[in-house]
Amino acid sequence: MITVLGTGTGAAPPQAAVGAVGLVVGAARHLAAVELPAGARQVVLGPLAPALDAVERHLKEDAGPVVVLASGDPGFFGIVRALGERFGAASLDVRPSSPSVAVAFARLGLSWDDAVVVSAHGRELRTAVNVCRAHRKVAVLAGPGAGPAELGAALEHGGVVRELVVASGVGTAAEAVVRVSPAQAAVRPWGTAVSVVLCLGPGGAAAAGRPRTVAGPAPAPAGWALPEEEFAHRDSMVTKAEVRALALARLGPRTGELVWDVGAGSGSVGVECARFGAAVVAVERDPEGVARVRANAAAHGVDLQVVAGAAPSVLGQLPDPDAVFVGGGGRELAAIVAECGRRARRCVVVTLAAVDRVGEVRAALGAAGLVVDGVLLQSSRLAPLPGDVVRLAAGNPVFVLWGVRPAVEGVSA
Repeated sequence: MITVLGTGTGAAPPQAAVGAVGLVVGAARHLAAVELPAGARQVVLGPLAPALDAVERHLKEDAGPVVVLASGDPGFFGIVRALGERFGAASLDVRPSSPSVAVAFARLGLSWDDAVVVSAHGRELRTAVNVCRAHRKVAVLAGPGAGPAELGAALEHGGVVRELVVASGVGTAAEAVVRVSPAQAAVRPWGTAVSVVLCLGPGGAAAAGRPRTVAGPAPAPAGWALPEEEFAHRDSMVTKAEVRALALARLGPRTGELVWDVGAGSGSVGVECARFGAAVVAVERDPEGVARVRANAAAHGVDLQVVAGAAPSVLGQLPDPDAVFVGGGGRELAAIVAECGRRARRCVVVTLAAVDRVGEVRAALGAAGLVVDGVLLQSSRLAPLPGDVVRLAAGNPVFVLWGVRPAVEGVSA
């Protein structure tokens, strides 16, 4: 049997659990906090594989019980998953303490069943940054190189309005909870004791009006490809619902990813991506269009960043996207698509009406190393006629082209 003991954050002292063991595994700070029995071996956690190998050898030698020390709840982004995969859940006796996320929210007097929790420990920081861009109540489990300074710098660079609450040394005598702006977090020394960073947007700390049924981020919208009337637009210059439906299907927006909406116009595609939980940067050169995108985002209760400027030159200041939507045409279309194709981690979707531009767009996508496909989308809507009958009113045909980065997990070319 392997006893997995959560320490700190209000847990009972671990000394009793290690009183008669043969092997104790834990971080250096956890091992320093207990007095090991005579003859007990210890393994300091660094890379996980050697520690798991040591546990396996110890069990095969039948050299006594094993205790693994961890912080908070070891089943929450913790070592329980790795131990269970290696030794089986039936071999584990897990004794959790309070998760650091729960304690951090408790210090603020806030519920957290509606928070999005993301780990940056040993993972790419960009995922945590994208979640903080898109959601107003986020807990980030910090890690080396992915702490409050790095998170604050990324949010400040993106112009994201957030408050950061940095909880350090949670559950210890040195515990501290500090409120800072992203700019302040970026320049402040934090040391190594940071446990969790809460990222709160306007209204994010407010309790929901109704009790929650499902924890975590809000569920995906019940409907998408919304009618054009749901968006403010100029002279019907808005991506039509039928086209938007296919574009969304190819973009696959999701929490933790960043989507560019280039030539945003009304921002209808970007707003719909944000409703799925993706972080969105909308690029629009027309000042009236910029205001229109912001108004549509506010009307639908989503956060997205609007960059005023002309593509492709303005794209150089943006972080790399996972997916890109390019709407409209213009002389710079091929150059825009080429830059988007070079930067996109997963896919690019382009809509255009001019048949003359199809070839250059396909070439630009292919030259960027993407697998290219597309359709000519033609649709007719029911339109009323006198006598309580209807006719088919044809819309303008639109080319929808897309390129997919090959060999990306979860994406089929």
